[in-house]
Formats: sequence, structure tokens, C-alpha cells
Amino acid sequence: MMRRKRKKVLLIILTLILIPILGLKIYFEVDNAFFEKRIKQMKNNNELNIQIESSIEHKTLNMDDYEIHYFVSGEENNDPIVFLHPAFSDHRVFDQQIDFFSENYRVITIDLLGHGLSKANKSKDKIDASAKHINEIMKIEGFEKAHLVGVSMGSLIAQYFALNYPEKIKSLTTLGGYDINKENREVAKAQRSVNLKLVIRAVFSMKSFRKKTAEITCKSKKGQALFYETTNHYERKSFMVMQGLQNVIEDRLNSKPQYPTLILTGEFDIELSKKMAKEWHSEIDNSKYYIIENAGHCANMDKPLEFNRIVKEFIVENNNQ
Repeated sequence: MMRRKRKKVLLIILTLILIPILGLKIYFEVDNAFFEKRIKQMKNNNELNIQIESSIEHKTLNMDDYEIHYFVSGEENNDPIVFLHPAFSDHRVFDQQIDFFSENYRVITIDLLGHGLSKANKSKDKIDASAKHINEIMKIEGFEKAHLVGVSMGSLIAQYFALNYPEKIKSLTTLGGYDINKENREVAKAQRSVNLKLVIRAVFSMKSFRKKTAEITCKSKKGQALFYETTNHYERKSFMVMQGLQNVIEDRLNSKPQYPTLILTGEFDIELSKKMAKEWHSEIDNSKYYIIENAGHCANMDKPLEFNRIVKEFIVENNNQ
């Protein structure tokens, strides 16, 4: 009799646990279904059709137990620009930059470790190994120095590369980033809150996780749809790779960049992001700061023409570094 009661109690407890879990699962899936329906309609209307006319060569950097995939366009003898994408996405974030910059530059876009086609597999390397990867790619491509353009997490990786290889930087452009060389408790606290919510979504539904990152990242419907498409290779196991950001962001005294720095934010990025960008600009010499109007965190996707114009003007000014 007691055993039967215990089983009944356990069944009730299990039901009480499973019902909200199942409810969340259903909510996330239904919510995402509407989002994907909107994307399908935009595709049918050719709103997401980006025709890249430049010839792009797909290459790989072979490491011990994984490959880093990267893509090269533009004339071989032109000065190089290395574009580094945000977390969870891949090189396609820069599809609206390829043709514009390939006219005058050698353009390199990279799927960072754990993103896109660059699967981490069983490697012990984390995202901070990206600095080493960029250096090796530059050697392969025959460039001693390059302009680096990083968006969000890409801006942190770009700074980390510059920290380790300062002699290889012509200029640095960051969008939606902040200084990696100082204590950023406010940023860390805000990121923990956002990341927790994203991880919860990822546990229940990777599609819902990708949808939410797209909504956080871009303001425009087109930007959100395009970003969502770039996240389709990101997997749950890739979260382990992101632990390497702990090595990227540290308190480093007297670490001031000696190269020209362009700091960008979108008008509709969160206030903390704009605040940190302004503070960073005020603390370093030889820097410029711009807000791209009517754009979110990934302004290069929301307002590609404005982003391209500002970045090119900055690079032209500093091409002789």
C-alpha cells in the first residue's frame, strides 16, 4: 500500500515537472514556426536574395584535429581586410560587404572555430585560438599586415589578435564591441543575464535559440532573417568553444593600441553597448567613433551601405600604416 502511494506521489511530481517543460517546448516551437514562415515569405518575395558577383575562393586551414574554413575574394595584390563575425553566426554575416570591398581590397572572411563549417570536433582549442588561426591564414595568403573588421564577438577576437600580433595591424574597426583590456563588470553582468536566457532556449530548441539571437542582433526584419540563416550550422556542443573568451577578456594595465581604431555602434543597440563604446573612444588616441542610424547591434546587416561607406573612408585614411 505504501509503495503504491509512493509511486503515485512520484508520478504526480514527475507530471508537475514535465508539464511546464513540455509547455515551454511547445511555446518555443510555435513561436519559431511563425518566424520561419515570415522568412519563407521574404524569400518568395526575393527580399533576402543577395547576389554576390565577386569570385570567392573557399579555403581551409588545417590544424591537428580540425579545419578552419575561410573565404577569399578580390585581387591578390590588393591590401587585405579580414572580417570577423559575431558569436553563433558565420562568414555569411558579411555577404553585403563582399562585392563592395572586393573592388579595391583582398577580402578574407573566416568561420571562427565552432562556427559555420569550422567544427571544433574533439579539439581542446577554444575560441581564443582564433588569434593563432588569423595569423596562420595571413601567412598562407602572403600578407604581413591587414585591416581587421570585427563585429560583436568578432570585435573582441580582432582586438585579441592585435594584442598578440600588433605589428600585423594596419587598422582596427569594431562594431558592437568594447575594450577587452580592462575590467568590464557591467558588461559581464549584462552578458550573463542574456546568455542564461539564450542557453535555456537552446536546451529546448536550437531554432528558438537562433531566432532569439537574430532578434537581439538586428533591428530590421531583413537583418534578422539574414542573421538567422547564418546560425544554422551552430550546434549545442559549440558552446564549449566559447569558454575561450575568458582568456580574451582580461584586465591588462597599460595596454593601449598603437594603431588607428574605428569604433561603431548601431543607434538601436543597447544603451550599455553605446556607453562602453564612447568610453573606449575617449580613453584611446587615434580613434574615431560613429553611431550608425536606424541600425541594431549588427549594423552591417541592418544598414550595409552606411556601414560600408564609413569603414572604407576610415581604411582609405589609414592605408599607409
